[in-house]
Amino acid sequence: MNNVGQVDRWLRITLGIVLIVAAATNVLGLWAYIGIIPLATGLIRWCPVYSLLGIQTTPKTNTSET
Repeated sequence: MNNVGQVDRWLRITLGIVLIVAAATNVLGLWAYIGIIPLATGLIRWCPVYSLLGIQTTPKTNTSET
């Protein structure tokens, strides 16, 4: 089940790519390869920390019909 919404997803992907590029070009240290985590969670649209905390940035769907 997805728990990462569209805006959250693109922010994660962008941040991940920026950090990885900064690490690869020695602008930042090796620690910047941590950008793999937001990149991966943005690509798969699921964040394990969000699941633990019960956070969901995806729009809620109304399944009840009245």
